[in-house]
Amino acid sequence: MKIVKKILIFIGIAFVAIQFIRPDMNKSEQQSPSDISTMVIIPDNVRDLLKNSCFDCHSNNTDYPWYSHIQPAGWYQAKHIRNGKRGFNFNEFAGYEKEKQLEIFGGIAYVIENDFMPLKSYLMLHKNARLDANKKQIIIDWANSSKELLSADQ
Repeated sequence: MKIVKKILIFIGIAFVAIQFIRPDMNKSEQQSPSDISTMVIIPDNVRDLLKNSCFDCHSNNTDYPWYSHIQPAGWYQAKHIRNGKRGFNFNEFAGYEKEKQLEIFGGIAYVIENDFMPLKSYLMLHKNARLDANKKQIIIDWANSSKELLSADQ
């Protein structure tokens, strides 16, 4: 029994200790000059859908839920954000080369249409991020029309 008590005390101390190792927050107070809205029109209904379903991982402004302040959940979320922004970042979109921008619009339509995004793990805790067929079609139509407009500018 003594060994179990020592293990539990060690786990408790380790849990408290890891709370001091926090990832950087993904928050920016100002709009980036490379924001996607500098290149394409984003209607309010599309912006709302993107904000609810995409921006937490694909922008410079994550809306952090309470559990993200508890480690290791915060580390897990920070990894998702890094991976999402590595794919593309709405706030840095204008800084990408034209080919990548076109690829991103095609990718948005593809991942939404095929239910690859938002991630299932994200949807478990973010019910408002769910996209029904109508919401999905709104995003897909916007991405496809934005891709066409951007292609015509070449």
